[in-house]
Parts: sequence; C-alpha cells; structure tokens
Amino acid sequence: CSCKDHQKHNDETGSHQDHPRKKRPKTIEMAALGRSLYPGMLYDCRSDSFIPGVTLWDKASLTQDLDIRKQPNTDLKFSASDSLSDKASLLDVSASLKASLFGGLVEVGGSAKYLNHKKCSEKQSRVTMQYSQRTKFEQLTMTQLGKITYPEVFEQKTATHVVTSVLYGSQVFMVFDRTNADTDNKQEVEGNLNVLVKKIPSFSIEGEGALKMNEKEKELAESISCTFYGDCVLEENPTTYIEALQIYKKLPTLLKQKENDAVPVRVWLYPLTHLDSRAAKLEREISATLISDIQSVLEELGNAERKVRDLFGNKMVNDFEDVKDRLRLFQRSVEDYKLLFQKALSRILPAIRGSQNEKEMEKLTNILLIHQRSPFSTNKLKKWLDDIHAELNLLNTYTSQLGAVQVITSSVKFDEVIFDPRVDTVLCFSFTSLDKDPYLSTINEFLKIEDLENLNLISETSDQDIQAWFRNSEIYEKMRRNFYLFKSFFEVNQGNEKTKFVIDPVSDSSNPGASIQFEDQIWADDLQFVNKRILLNNSKI
Repeated sequence: CSCKDHQKHNDETGSHQDHPRKKRPKTIEMAALGRSLYPGMLYDCRSDSFIPGVTLWDKASLTQDLDIRKQPNTDLKFSASDSLSDKASLLDVSASLKASLFGGLVEVGGSAKYLNHKKCSEKQSRVTMQYSQRTKFEQLTMTQLGKITYPEVFEQKTATHVVTSVLYGSQVFMVFDRTNADTDNKQEVEGNLNVLVKKIPSFSIEGEGALKMNEKEKELAESISCTFYGDCVLEENPTTYIEALQIYKKLPTLLKQKENDAVPVRVWLYPLTHLDSRAAKLEREISATLISDIQSVLEELGNAERKVRDLFGNKMVNDFEDVKDRLRLFQRSVEDYKLLFQKALSRILPAIRGSQNEKEMEKLTNILLIHQRSPFSTNKLKKWLDDIHAELNLLNTYTSQLGAVQVITSSVKFDEVIFDPRVDTVLCFSFTSLDKDPYLSTINEFLKIEDLENLNLISETSDQDIQAWFRNSEIYEKMRRNFYLFKSFFEVNQGNEKTKFVIDPVSDSSNPGASIQFEDQIWADDLQFVNKRILLNNSKI
C-alpha cells in the first residue's frame, strides 16, 4: 500500500518539474542493512549514503502527522550458498545497492554484517538460516510533504532523495559451518548438514524428546560451528548446533519482548526533484550486466583467497620456506588488488549516477577490461594456483621417494647436521628455484599503479612470461636425472654413518631446478667415496 501512496503523491506533485513529459524518477525501495534510516532523513542515491543532521522539516512537523500502522509478519529461510549474489538475495538487496556494497560505499550493521561473513576454506560446508520478523510501518503524509520547513536544502544538492517510509523489524542469521577432512565426501556432508539445519524448527516444536538423534546425526551436530548475526542482543551468542537450537526456541518470545527495539529493515526513498526541481537527482543507474561483471570479479578474487589459504596447511609449504613466502606474497597481492579494484569502484559509481557524461561509464567499462587483461584475471589466477598445486605435488613426490632423507626446514636445522661430530660429509639434494616466480614479479609490478580508472588499456599478460620453473622441459629433465643419481647414491651408502643425506632448498639461479651439493668436515680416506663425491659435485644442473 505504501508504494501506491507514493505513486499517488508522485502524480500530484508535478508542478515543480521543468519537463513534465520526461520520464519521472520513481520511488526507490531498498534494504536498510542495519543503517539508521528514519522518516524525513535525506539520502544520496549517488553514493548510497544518508545525510545526518540535515532535514527538510523541523522535529515537530516530522512527528505530528506520521502515519504508523502495525504490520506483523514472520519468515524463515535457508540457504546452502555462500555466493555474494545469494547472500544479497537473502537480504533482498537491489542490484544498485549491491554495486555500492561491492565498492565499499555502504557500511552494514546489525544482522546485515552477515554479508561480510565469508568462507575461510574450500573445505567448509555451510548452511545459513534466516529468521525475520516485521513489526510496524511508518510513513510521512501528504501534509508533511506539502510543507517544507527548510527549502534551502534543495539548493545544497547534497541529497537526491528523502526517506518517506520505513518498515521495522528484526532479523537473525545463524551460519552453520563444518570443516571437512580430506577423506570426507563433501557433497554427502553438505546434504546431511542441510537436512540437520532444516530440522531445527521441527525440533523446537516437538520438544526435548525430538533431540534424540542417531549416532551419525550426533557426530555431525558435534562437528558443526555456529556464527550468530542479529538485530537483537543476546546474553551469549550460540557457537554450536545445540546452542543454536536452544536460541531458536527462544527467538519468537525474545523478539516479541523487544518489539520496541525493532530496527529499520526496508525503506522507501522519494526523489527530491518531485518536491523542487532545484534538487540534485539520480541521473542514471549502473546496468545489471556491469554489476554482474563486478560481482564475478570479486567472487573470483574471493575464491583465490580461500584456495591459497588452504595451501598453508600443506606439509610441503611448511617444509619449504621459499614456497611459503611465495604463498604469502600471492595472498597479500590479491588482497591489495581487491582493495585497488574496490577503491576505483567507490570513485566511479557516484560519478556515473550523478552525471550523464558517457566518459564516466567508459571508465567503469575500462576497469573491467583492464581486469580481464591483467595478471589478476580469472585465467591467470587459476593458472598460478594450478601451478603451485603441481609444484607442491612434485615436491611431495620427490621427498616421499627419499622418505628416510631429512628435509632441512631452516638454517638452524642445517647447522645441527653440519656440526654433528659423527658426520664427516653431508650431501644435499637442493631445489634451487623455489624462490623464483615470474608471475609474482609480474603482479608486484602491476600493483605499482595508483588507480585503475585512469590506467590506459594494457596488453594481456602472456602465459609464457609467467611460466613456472618446472614447466621448462629441459630444467625438469635435468632435475629428474639428478634426483635418480642422488637416490641411487643414497641407497648404496645408507649404512655409512659418517655420511648424511639431506634435502636442502638452496637458491641458485645458475643451476635452475635442482642440483646436488656436498659439505664435508673431514676428507674421507676412502678413494672410491671421494671419486663418487666428485662425480656428484660435477653433476650440477
């Protein structure tokens, strides 16, 4: 009914318009997202921000004829998706507001902080439960809209709309997570998690007796963590499935007791140009296609962040410090690029919405084109992540086949071996290129730019320019030959207590891939051993 009231008012207030036949701006309905938006507040749709301390009416005028009515409603929804799109959908966020969220223009509060809750790992299974309650509806009347107390506000052009209606209520999100082991069937776990979370309402209705679960359900319930986001304050937020179940039982009573503390859930914005033609206006919106493209970029960057975070749990990453350093650099670079991209959006979006100048729209299009050609494009991120996976598998294969050979993880560990009085000679199989990464050098150079929107279109980064060291067939073959030479010598000399074999990553650009090196404290008397040692030393790549 409120939308009809607004449309009726739109039809009755055309006298101030310079071009009555021109398509008139419509009333905008949007999610409040925990922001303090109340009837009479001014709002700038160009930057999706409200204007505090400035109003068209004095306080008495605002409260005198405010139309207030009860509008009770309760809703329950579930979602097994963690995508930006599906999370925004749960909160009924419009495409335009979603774009502002992507650009960091909107700071969410209360239950809407759920939007910022992202999966930390690809191993996580997640189901979200949303419980929402609506309580009352407030709107300004024609009396207020017809009597402007402070008309000079129109000339300031700081706002494009005024909040004329607000729907109040409360929302609660409970996010259930389960981290899967490598041996788990993720699809099966997600199905069982979904079923168990959706049982929460029936558990609450049937009472304590319904909590009797089978062993499989109990095991799953105990492995589930819960994160709570709500517009109401609890004495203690639930962190487990069972605690969440107990909270859910209390929610209807709890929210009813706190009806007076209900917060704005949805608001309706009325264009100021309908009240006075001097006011600033929303010139145009961002197309749904461009918003979808922006969302895809952020989803891709988020996926890359999760995948690299998972790699830190790989044993090879902990064994080889150079690899760990590269992962850290990649992780930091993706975060920096994401911030660079969002800052560019935060500057461009308001400029597009406040102008008919096509150059502003071209800047946004160019940013997306630059992204596609940049080293942070989907294909380049995927290629690097695939390569680092392959490199870790390679390291695992080589070290596994030398199972009894110690991997030196630090200079301290190496000193322990070198200064062992029982050892005369130490032979090292050294990976020499673990610190070299042309892709990371490329993205480091790219991040020296100050802003994306003023960057000229760049040429696409060639895959050849960022090729991983082990993809070079010549380097790989030499490394393979050295490996088998080291392995055979190790097998022949396992019984020699004076000789120690280790895997020690040592950077050496003159011998890319791998080399065999030795350290000796005392020259051996065995001539055959010395000859073999010299052969190994001469076999460097």
